[in-house]
Amino acid sequence: MILVRAPNSAIDQAALICRVIEACRNVVAEHETHLCDLDRAIGDGDHGTNMRRGLEALAAESRQLAAMPVSEAMIAAGTILVMSIGGAAGPLYGTLLMEIGKGLAAEPLPAKFPDVFQQAVAAVARRGKSSPGEKTLLDVLYPFSAAMIRGAPLQHLAEKAQGFADRTIDMKAMRGRASFLGERSVGHMDPGAASCALLCQTVCRELAQAGAA
Repeated sequence: MILVRAPNSAIDQAALICRVIEACRNVVAEHETHLCDLDRAIGDGDHGTNMRRGLEALAAESRQLAAMPVSEAMIAAGTILVMSIGGAAGPLYGTLLMEIGKGLAAEPLPAKFPDVFQQAVAAVARRGKSSPGEKTLLDVLYPFSAAMIRGAPLQHLAEKAQGFADRTIDMKAMRGRASFLGERSVGHMDPGAASCALLCQTVCRELAQAGAA
C-alpha cells in the first residue's frame, strides 16, 4: 500500500485507503493460483495462499486503518501483514509498510515520499539480508524505487512493475528455499517478485484514478 499524496479531505483519504486495500485483496485473490504455481516450481507452493490470507486480514481492518493518520495506518497495516502472511514474505512486506509509516511520520510532505520509500526498501533489504539480483521481491522494489526517485508518473510505474518481476526469470536464486536449487532456479519467476509487481501495479493504478500524484 503506497500513498504518494494525501487526498483533499479526511473523507477522501479514508475512502482511498479502503479502496486500495480492497483492490489489493482482489488482485491477490485473482492470482492466488498463479502465485502458488510459481512458488511450487522453486519453493513450497504456498505463496499465493499466504498472500491472500494477509490481504484478507488487512481488508478486515480497512475501516479502522482508514480512520488513522496515514503514517499510523501504514505501521498498523505492516504489523497485520507480519502476523498474517507468514513465511519469509510476511516480515518483508510488513517491514516495507512499517518503515514507510515511520518515514511519513517524520517527513509528511508528498515531495519527500520517494525518499521515504527508498529508505523503506533499504530496510527490507536489511531485514532479508539480501540485495538486488538475488531473485527476490527486491528485484521489483529497487528499480521501482529508482523510477519513483526519477519522478516517473504513477501510470508509468504501474506499467514497468511487471517487467521488473520478469527479469527474475533469468536470475539464479541466492536466498530462501529456492537457493537450494542452484542453477535449476533459473527459468522461473520469483513468486515474491510476482506478488510485489501485482501490488505495485494495483496501488499505482488506484492512486492514479483517484488523482494522486
